[in-house]
Amino acid sequence: MNQHARLETAPIPFVDVAAQRRRLGDAIDKAVGRVLAHCQFLMGPEVFEFEQKLAAFCGAKHVVSCASGTDALIMTLMAEAVGPGDAVFCPSFTFCATAEAAALLGATPVFVDVRTDTFNIDPESLKRAVATAKKIGLRPKAVIPVDLFGLPADHDAVSVVAKEDGLFVLDDAAQGFGATYNGRKIGTFGHATATSFFPAKPLGCYGDGGAVLTDDDALAGRLRSVRIHGQGKDKYDNIRIGLTARLDTIQAAVLIEKLKIFPDEIAARNRVAQRYAQALGDVAIVPQVPEGYTSVWAQYTLRLPAGRRNALAEALKAQGIPTAIYYPIPLHGQVAYRHFPAAEGGLPVTDAIVGQVISLPMHAYLDEPTQDRIVTAVRRALGR
Repeated sequence: MNQHARLETAPIPFVDVAAQRRRLGDAIDKAVGRVLAHCQFLMGPEVFEFEQKLAAFCGAKHVVSCASGTDALIMTLMAEAVGPGDAVFCPSFTFCATAEAAALLGATPVFVDVRTDTFNIDPESLKRAVATAKKIGLRPKAVIPVDLFGLPADHDAVSVVAKEDGLFVLDDAAQGFGATYNGRKIGTFGHATATSFFPAKPLGCYGDGGAVLTDDDALAGRLRSVRIHGQGKDKYDNIRIGLTARLDTIQAAVLIEKLKIFPDEIAARNRVAQRYAQALGDVAIVPQVPEGYTSVWAQYTLRLPAGRRNALAEALKAQGIPTAIYYPIPLHGQVAYRHFPAAEGGLPVTDAIVGQVISLPMHAYLDEPTQDRIVTAVRRALGR
């Protein structure tokens, strides 16, 4: 096999964390070295510096960092005293952590359908879900819209429904942090926003990490208490049940450096997405960004008939091109969650799209020759 042929079949990373590492050079090493020198590995100065810089980035008043995106969801629900008898509404087409946070606290996740154009929570289905919860004797307490695949949910429409029933709105921005909705950055919608710094996320650290963002002073205070065992004035004055959910200082140091290049990476992701859309819009249903929105493109997800999707995945795999299916089984179909209620009328859109979606490699360092290789392989596999 000659060199050109080897390049044509060399494996392509789905998310190229190593390329970002090369760009950052020794900045990360120096940042971690400073933590190793001062040895404040938990709640060190970098944690508070990162919180301040993240708040400034998106315009939130408070940032409470934590150990994971899942902890960010759980902490917020705990701070709002969500528990048994409460209904927490969330889409079924998302990662399990969204519903898991409610279930762990004894609350009842109630599943909501999504829209076909954005894959995000459908406000009309949310209305039906609230009615369903009331009918079975649950207290409507909170809604968790998800900014799926990097695209914001329709936060204005969700807010209208939430206000009708006094729902606490917790935006799950694990995939959408860095995007904008009607000129405002994600992190400033609802009562609070939870996000994740899992390494593959658009803004990721070198392990687990997360944060809650809010403009509510009292909620921020409760969150800081919950984050460290529910402490009051000190660690021996525990005023509520809490967690061990601190973001460690090394991860905060890493995130400070990554936040510096995040705006540039968002722009690069959008260039990649634009090229995908132009090259593949005639062979598959490509994602659309509604007017007034921007996406951070955590994933680039096509829709195809199920048979063609599976054939495409196999054809690309044979050429060293990875794909992923987010999510092959909706939450309301998974063993751990299928006993929880869903909106009256079912979740027909969710049931349909789980058999159609397939995601292509997407990251800020996907150069044009590599993207062209992916596009050519997709078009060939789809007979175009």
